[in-house]
Amino acid sequence: MYNVNLIEGGFRLTAGERLILEHTPAAPAIYVGLGKEKIEMFRGNFHISDRISERVALRLDGMDKYDDELTLHFSHPDVYGDFRLVISERDGYMTLSTYTDDPCCNRIWIRFHAEAGEHVMGGGEQFSCLDLRGRMFPIWTREQGVGRNKLTEVTRLADELEGAGGDYHTTFFPQPTFVSSRMYFVHLENSEYAEMDFCEDDFHEIMVWTPVITMVIAAGGSYEELLFKLTELLGRQPELPGWAMEGIWLGIQGGTERTTEIVKKCQDAGMDVPAVWIQDWEGKRITSFGKRLQWDWRWNQEMYPGLDKVIEADPETRWMGYINPYLVEGGVLFKEAQAAGYFVKKADGSDYLFDFGEFDCGVVDLTMPEAFEWYKNVIKKNLIGMGFKGWMADFGEYLPTDAVCANGETGMTAHNKWPMLWAKCNREAVEEAGMLGDCVFFTRSGFTGTQRYSTLMWAGDQCVDWSADDGLPSVVTSALALGMSGFGLHTCDAGGYTTLFHLARTEELMRRWLEFTCFTPVMRTHEGNRPDTNVQIYSNDAMIADAARLSKLHTALRPYMEACVKENAEKGLPVMRPLFFAAPDVDKAYERDLFSYLLGGDVLVAPVIEAGAESRSLWLPEGKWVHLWTKEVYEGGDVTVASPVGQPPVFYREGSAFTALFAELGEKFAL
Repeated sequence: MYNVNLIEGGFRLTAGERLILEHTPAAPAIYVGLGKEKIEMFRGNFHISDRISERVALRLDGMDKYDDELTLHFSHPDVYGDFRLVISERDGYMTLSTYTDDPCCNRIWIRFHAEAGEHVMGGGEQFSCLDLRGRMFPIWTREQGVGRNKLTEVTRLADELEGAGGDYHTTFFPQPTFVSSRMYFVHLENSEYAEMDFCEDDFHEIMVWTPVITMVIAAGGSYEELLFKLTELLGRQPELPGWAMEGIWLGIQGGTERTTEIVKKCQDAGMDVPAVWIQDWEGKRITSFGKRLQWDWRWNQEMYPGLDKVIEADPETRWMGYINPYLVEGGVLFKEAQAAGYFVKKADGSDYLFDFGEFDCGVVDLTMPEAFEWYKNVIKKNLIGMGFKGWMADFGEYLPTDAVCANGETGMTAHNKWPMLWAKCNREAVEEAGMLGDCVFFTRSGFTGTQRYSTLMWAGDQCVDWSADDGLPSVVTSALALGMSGFGLHTCDAGGYTTLFHLARTEELMRRWLEFTCFTPVMRTHEGNRPDTNVQIYSNDAMIADAARLSKLHTALRPYMEACVKENAEKGLPVMRPLFFAAPDVDKAYERDLFSYLLGGDVLVAPVIEAGAESRSLWLPEGKWVHLWTKEVYEGGDVTVASPVGQPPVFYREGSAFTALFAELGEKFAL
């Protein structure tokens, strides 16, 4: 399947008939060099620069073959010692590993063949781009930033305030993986800072801040086959429990009395509420950003008196909490961790404490076995022991580059791995408590391997607006990009989270966002960072009635959703899929501005993403598609349909095995 052929002065790597990589004296594919980086962090926002003092193209000197490994030897007058590229194939994957004993090299660039009209997806959870062609993507987990578009006023104001504006590439979950429409993928296994550059017409380039790297390549005949192989390599998520795919996880805060009153009000109005998510179970603090939490992960009995009894009294309503991998200075858990030496250190051996927004925290060292076990037991005792059936496992992106870890690594190499270690800590706590399959923790940060441990990803902190890069539309893009990176279970804060400057959540935005989440694996709300400024799902009787209808629709969709989630667990097929799954050879299907997706294989959803819109134009792949609400049959192509609030454009394939279910839903829930 994979072949390496020597050509004059170089070599050619192919997969079937696909040219993957070609190295010649005239067009080298492998470069090494020397650079000096500068990285500054402020509250999870990173400014990264790199000064390259040398970059040279390597020349091929020869080739050796030993058993199943092929070793290519390279040299350059400015490179001291041997540089080797070792290529091997096993179980349908090709592995490329580089080695050098030159201490002066600390950068490598590898170029892959590109063609006109080729589309490239992946890169982790990307919010601004589905097709990555034409842009460069740094692989560094960080805050996604506010606004995420340097041309917008919101981003400008956030940058002026504290450098928190973000850009098209800033993301909680980057991953050095790209999937080509030429039906192959490349995955870099390193955790060092990297860049994936798709700006050139004739090559894709990956740069890494180390010359010793390993890449895995696999080819296939379809996106389904590629994602099966990618998720077989990276890991897959377990199936969600049935309750998680029903109704709405109601996000509330403010104490036992307020929370239970709102839950009762919503349930009495007919809302399906399988779960209540209380992020402030451990207490709250007020900052200039808004209402935040007391990062000392213990039950705050003053705010939530009798919470244990409330949880115990109603087993059909699951309660969910919140935790992150940081401990606030002066807290009970902080003092315990500090006394045991469980925090990440500075170079001088002192605990590394840093600002999380008007309060300082220590970072639990997840590379230290004793600290890992201790924090895992905090989760088991304080959350699972409380009776929670899940929680938000927040953050994971803030490890400074000059931090020193117990395993000898610095933040430079451990930074990107931290989200994976954080997900692993949560997953082991759930498994050891015997709760896997009935407990769901959801993470926002990620990197290679998070697929194997996290049970659900959420999209992080979107603005409460309609902006393409950081509002409602961006969540559609992020779910699809993440699915193409091997993580197929995605949710978001319905209504958005970030309320800054002139932004405030409106009733229309809340309703449209709920419509969208109704056709995703999990519906979940969040009051946002400034709850009193935002419209809430329970703000008035009309909002509650609308949400109740959608919650019941989501519950009724469960048989189909379960089938989609099962496919993700068994085959790595994401629940939310780009339209090019149905039309891989049609350029139109790769356009990011479609803001539409396939829900499983048989449903197409086109969320309404513009304020004031009463109709929606969209594109349908070839075939016959039945409009859920009117039963009108549409052929593939551009169509425009009426889209009143509460009735977004949703279609199902004619002849689907779930036709009877879809027809029933259309009749029962149409306005």
